[in-house]
Order: sequence, then C-alpha cells, then structure tokens
Amino acid sequence: MRRLRAESVSLAQMFDQAPSFIALLSGPEHRFTLTNAAYQRAIDHRDVIGSTVSEALPDAAAQGYVDLLDDVFRSGRIHRASGARYAVQAVPGGRVNERYLDFVYQPITDAHGSVSGIFVEGHDVTERTLAEVALRENEARYRTLFESIEVGFCIVEMKFEGERPVDYLIVEANPAFVQQTGADVAGKWVSEFAPNLERHWFDTYGRVALTGEPAHFEHYADVFGRWFDVRALRTGDPAAHRVAIFFSDITERRTVEKRAEAGERDLRLITDALPVLIAFIGDDHVYRFANKAYEDWFSIPAAEVVGRDVRKLLDPEGYAARRPFMERALAGENVTFELDWPRRDGQPRIAEIRYLPRRNASGRVDGYHVFVQDVTARKQTEADLARQVSIRTAERDQIWQASSDLLCVANFDGYFVSLNPAWPLTLGWTEAELKARPFLDFVHPDDIAPTMAAAGGLARGEPQLTFENRYRHKNGSYVWLSWNGVPRDGLIYSSVRDVTEVKRQAEALAKAEEALRQSQKMEAVGQLTGGLAHDFNNLLAGISGSLELMQTRMSQGRIGDLDRYMTVAQGAAKRAASLTHRLLAFSRRQTLDPKPTNVNRLVKDMEELVRRTVGPAVHLEVVGLAGLWPSLIDPGQLENALLNLCINARDAMPDGGRITIETANKWIDESGGRRHDMPPGQYLSVCVTDTGTGMAPDLVDKVFEPFFTTKPMGEGTGLGLSMVYGFARQSGGQVRIYTEVGEGTTVCLYLPRHYGEADEDDVTRKLAEVGRAGQGETVLIVDDEPSVRMLVTEVLEDLGYTAIEAADSVAGMKVLQSDVRIDLLVTDVGLPGGMNGRQMADAGRERRPDLKVLFITGYAENAVLGNGYLRPGMQVLTKPFVLETLASRIKDLIADH
Repeated sequence: MRRLRAESVSLAQMFDQAPSFIALLSGPEHRFTLTNAAYQRAIDHRDVIGSTVSEALPDAAAQGYVDLLDDVFRSGRIHRASGARYAVQAVPGGRVNERYLDFVYQPITDAHGSVSGIFVEGHDVTERTLAEVALRENEARYRTLFESIEVGFCIVEMKFEGERPVDYLIVEANPAFVQQTGADVAGKWVSEFAPNLERHWFDTYGRVALTGEPAHFEHYADVFGRWFDVRALRTGDPAAHRVAIFFSDITERRTVEKRAEAGERDLRLITDALPVLIAFIGDDHVYRFANKAYEDWFSIPAAEVVGRDVRKLLDPEGYAARRPFMERALAGENVTFELDWPRRDGQPRIAEIRYLPRRNASGRVDGYHVFVQDVTARKQTEADLARQVSIRTAERDQIWQASSDLLCVANFDGYFVSLNPAWPLTLGWTEAELKARPFLDFVHPDDIAPTMAAAGGLARGEPQLTFENRYRHKNGSYVWLSWNGVPRDGLIYSSVRDVTEVKRQAEALAKAEEALRQSQKMEAVGQLTGGLAHDFNNLLAGISGSLELMQTRMSQGRIGDLDRYMTVAQGAAKRAASLTHRLLAFSRRQTLDPKPTNVNRLVKDMEELVRRTVGPAVHLEVVGLAGLWPSLIDPGQLENALLNLCINARDAMPDGGRITIETANKWIDESGGRRHDMPPGQYLSVCVTDTGTGMAPDLVDKVFEPFFTTKPMGEGTGLGLSMVYGFARQSGGQVRIYTEVGEGTTVCLYLPRHYGEADEDDVTRKLAEVGRAGQGETVLIVDDEPSVRMLVTEVLEDLGYTAIEAADSVAGMKVLQSDVRIDLLVTDVGLPGGMNGRQMADAGRERRPDLKVLFITGYAENAVLGNGYLRPGMQVLTKPFVLETLASRIKDLIADH
C-alpha cells in the first residue's frame, strides 16, 4: 500500500512537471477534474477544478473552443490544432494575453465504448510562432522593398580574361530593372542580350570588382537608347567578382534639361517681343533679368540693366514713389499700383506696375518679378464705359418706372426689397405697405404651400419660371400672378405679370369645350340609341317570330319544326347577350368571372374557330411561348376579344394575307409602365398581327372610342375594340396598337401574371349530365323578375331540389331567418325591399354561417359585390346564362362542403 501511494505521488509530480500542458475534462459539460502547472500557466493561473470550461474560461468559450470540445465528445473523433490563437483574458474587461498553442483533444471512452471525457494535451508555441511571424514579415519587407523601389537594382558577376573584363552575368534583378531597361535578363550574360554594349560599362564594373572602389557616374547606353545615373559597389566575397548596381533612368531629366535650355532661349524671345516691361530684381535691389522693353522705357539696352542697382537706374523721385511697394513685395505681398510715367516725348502715360514676390526652396523671399504695362488706353476705355453704364442705368430706371409688368426684388427672409410702381397700381397697396409685411401675408391660403415650394427651389439656386399664385388686392379680391424668378447674390429678382384676365378667358374657354364635349356625348348617345334600337329590334323580331311560329305549329300539332324555331330564338338571344357584354366591357362594368387561365391552351382551342371565321384567303399562324405564365382572367371575355381582333385583322386584308397570334412573357419596368400607362410588373402578352392596310396615326387615337368604325355604314357597331379595351383595363392590364400605313397592324393585349396554377378543367356539363339533388336539399331563389324565378325553379325541380321563391329582399330575409332548411341562396344583386342581394346574403350568414350563395346579375355592381371580393362559398353568374351552367354551379356549390 505504501508503495502504491509512493508511485501515485511520483506520477502526480511527473504529471505536474511535464513540459506540455495537460488537463482532464469529464462529462458532456466538460468539467475540469485535473490540470498541471503548464496548463495553469497557459490560462493565467485560474482556479478551474470542479468547474466547466464555459464557467471557468469564458474567454475560451467565446473563441469557439467549447464548440470544438462538444464536437469531439459527440463524434468521438480526435481534434488536433497547430498554432491556434488563444486570447487569454483572465478577468472580463482586463488585459488580454495573446498565445499560440499546439494541442490535441483526445476522447476518453468508458468500458462500454461511450465517450465519458476528454484528455487535453499540448504545448505553448507562442515564442516560436511570433518568431516565425517576425521572420516572415522581415522577409516580406525585404522582398517588398526589393520589388517596389523605383531605383533599378541588380547584382552582376564579372567575367575576366586576365585582368580584362569581357562579360558579366545578371545574377538578380528587381522589377524596376526590367521597367527601366526594357529587358527581363535575370540569369543571362550581357553578351547574349546586348552584344554591342559599349566598352565603358565593362571597364567601370570590372574596376569596381577588382579594386573595391565604388563608382558613381551618368552615362548614355546606346543599346537601350537611355541615359542612366549609376552607382556601383563590390558585394560579397571579392573572389566572386560580384558588383551591386543601383541605377535610375534619367533620360527624362536630361531631356528636360535640354528643353529648359531651349525654353530659356524661347522665353527670352517671347519676353522681348511683348509690349510689357519685364524684369526680376533680387532682395539686394540688383537686376537679375530685364527684357528688351527697357530700351523703350529707360533708353538703356537690357544687357546693361542686368547687374545694376535699381536705386541707380531710377531717379530719386521715381525711386521714392516705388520704394513702399518694393518693401511690401520683399515682405511677401503681391503688389499692384499705378503711376504717371510720361513718355520720352512728354506725352502722358499711365503705367500699371506689379511686383510679384518669388520664394526660394526654404520659403524665403529672394526677390520679386516686375511687370509694367501701359494702361493709358484701357483707362480711357473704362471712363467711356462708366459713362455708358450711367446712361444704361438711367434707361433701366425709366423702364422700371414705366413697365406695366410687376418688377420686384425680394430677400430670402420673405420680404420685398424693391418694387416698381406697377405693384401698387395692380394690388391697391402702397409700396410701403407691401414692404412692411412678409409677402406670404398677401398670398391666397390655398397657394401658400406651392409658393413655399417655389421659394425653396429658388433657395437651391433653381429658377422658377411661369409659377402662378394669387395675391390679395386691398379691396379683398384676389389677383392671379405669373412669376419668372431667378436667385442671384442672396436676392430674388422677379418679373411678374397679372394673368387674372387670361385665367378668366381660359375658364370661359374650358366651359365652352366642356359644353362641346357634352354635345358630342349626346350625339354619341343618340348613335348608341339608334344602333341599339335597330339591333335589338332585329333580335326581338327573331325571338318573337320564332315563339309565335312555335305556338302556331303546336296548335296545329306540327311539332317537327319546333327545334329549328328554338335554335333561331336561342341564337338571337345569344347575339343580344353578346351586344350587352360589349357595351358593359367598354364601360368596364360587365361582371367578369376570372379564373386562373392557361392562355396558350385557350388560343389553341380557338384556332379552328378563328380559321373558319377568317376564311381560306387568310393564312393563320399561332406562335405560343413555351412556359407562358397563367393569368387570372375571364376566359370567355378573352375568347371574345381575340375573335374580335382576328375579325378586324381579316377585314383589313380584303385580298387575303397572314394573321399571326403570338404569346409572350413581358417584364414591364418603370419606364415601360409610363410608356404603356400601366403599373410596372410581370405580364403576359397576346398579340394579333396582320399584313393588311394599316392605319394612319390620326385613326389610331380614335379606335378605342365607342361607335368609331372604319367599316361602311351598317357593317360594324364600333364596339369591338372598345370592348377589347374595356376587358383589358378591367382585368388589370392594357391594350396597345402598333401600325403603319401599308405595312399592317399589331394589337397587343397585356394581362397581369397570375402566381398560381392554371385551371385546366373548364368543361360545361349538359343538363342531363348534372347529378340529382340529395335528399331534402333546398334552394332559396330571390329575384324581382318572375320569369327568372320561374326558369330557375324549373331547373331546380328537374334536378330534384326543393325550390322556395321570394320576390324581394324582405321576403328573402324572412325565409333566411326561419328554421326552414336552406342549402343554397340564389339571388339577384339589385333587389327591391331596402337591401341588395349582397347585404341580404351577409345578413343571412349571421344566422346561417355556412350558407352558400350564388349571385346572378346582368350588371356588375362592383361596389355592391365588394369590388370583386367574394367570401368563400360565394360565386357570381352573369345573366343571361346557359341553363346547364346554372345547374352545374348550383350542384358544385352545394356539393362543396
């Protein structure tokens, strides 16, 4: 036992004195059970035994080490890390010690093979890591310096024959070497890439390699066509004959020097040619430069002026007049002044003299430039101009006083500064009264906001042109004013015109135009009345005649022809329904039955009908885009619109031609939306293109107007395209025409994209195919038209339903509030009795929450129907309707639990 205790103590000492840090963690929460001295040093000697890693070392947890431990415990896989950074912060908010560690997380398993803890072992490699980082940084700095310096650098190894240098090898070269010589020659002998290099280079570098004496020189390298400033010194072992060479391309500098010399000559020629006296005088008052003009001004050659003291060149009076200005120039001030300087012949002359100080590299003034110019003529011109300005000012003052326009100057504080006499004459206020109050006090209350907006634009420097507002006259009336204002130098300059009379005339003109439009509307109504009367008389004649013949034949017992008469009557009724749909579509008030529609499938199904309609002389082509988006529309209305467009296209090609129906997906952006008068978004287009006669621009503007047609009298109602337009707009889309005379026409319908699947099942069942009613199923019919109630009741009784009739909303509500079983409410929207159909249905649902409702209507009371929004269990059926459709809707609504 004593031996085991001794071994345990020895093992604990070895563990504690181990050079690597060691820790033992138990359980999934990673609780410390053992650490050695090295581990304590790594964590800044914190007391961790019995605590979890998250509790004892929050800094390690924040740096992701607990996540690594969780992964090792969960997966049972060893995790090794090399040079991992650990920012040790023993106290929250305290000093951070940065360490780098090599470590391993070794999972410990129990007898069942499950991970029960983690053994942590590693080494603090901070010193090694920082040393490696410093070494890399030093190497990077050297390499960066070597590669980034603009001075060319290379190391060459000389080759001798005896003591005569005959070649040298470019051992190493930086990028600047390549840039300045234009040659990438590292690792090459000079004889390989420049066999004609001048002897000077070999002799100079050879002497440096043999003697160790550095060399500095400038020389032209003919082989490179450049001048170089070169420094060469021996490097490394002298026996290696290596020379380090630093050089700079000074070709540009040498060129500049030559140009400077030429420029100095040119400057002399220029200054001598100018009619201006030009000189430079040093701070010792001695001339350093003088141009040829001195001969005219001083009667002394310029060469004799240079080197003379200005105090000896000028007479005492002249020097005294200039001395204060010279002193100011030597003090660093730019000086300009004028002196009377008579000519040699005694004529007066005014000289403008400028002294411009020159500073040396240290910033000290070492002299000043002198420019003297004869400004006698300019002074005379300025005097003449001042007289003209005085005359023009007097003229402007006269215009200001006499102008009938209101002229003013105002400040940005909101007050008038200056007003011409037209203001009091126009507004009745005196000039003093107008200036004493902010000008907004005179503005009509409704015009204050736009006036403030215009003032804001002026404050931003934006001119305000033809801005209009109303100002209060002293008598309480208001005067319309039109403003043209511009901001300048902190003030607002405005020309204002009284446009009250113009406004009155415009209002009178607008009323006259409105009267004309009303007259045109009445004429259109007259056309509509006549056209409808004619069409409906024809249709009623077909219906009533067929019914009379049916009555006659039935009384005669001849029932064989009844089907033919019924077909004629039904056809006339359908044409009447089509005409009313067209009228409602143009007014955008027809009841649409929108469904998610596959437009490509609809066009394909109509292709044969369109082909028969347009006839054999017209070739029909259908181009459907694969992947066309669905649209939420009334498919019947789209079919009607498409057929109308194809008929119009056929009529535009009397000698035959081609019609193309094409579908596409369209993205309409902001610009396109403004151009097409529609919201931006995703649309699908259905375009019908013909090769017909096309239309003139003046006709395109009228084609969507009701009753407008290009067809002969009696061949068109003028409602076809207006119906197409109404359908497109009510569906949330647009229709546009693209045409050119003699080239054909394209009409495009733009319909909003529907984000959902298309309804592929649109098959109408025959009345005989509709399923029978269930036991006791009851339908309430509410309609003020007895014939409609009779027809609906007949259909319901044929299908086995119990039908209850009501003629108005009062009677309907009594039934709905009773205990009678009602499975479906069929109601008109417009009802007598104080409630419309929608209100009655909503009231009925308060007692019967699951009540199904079918609205039947011949007119789209959109507001009544909730602007197209119907609750679940409600549907709309448009009058007139096919009885089979009515039966199918009733059966489907009742069956949809």
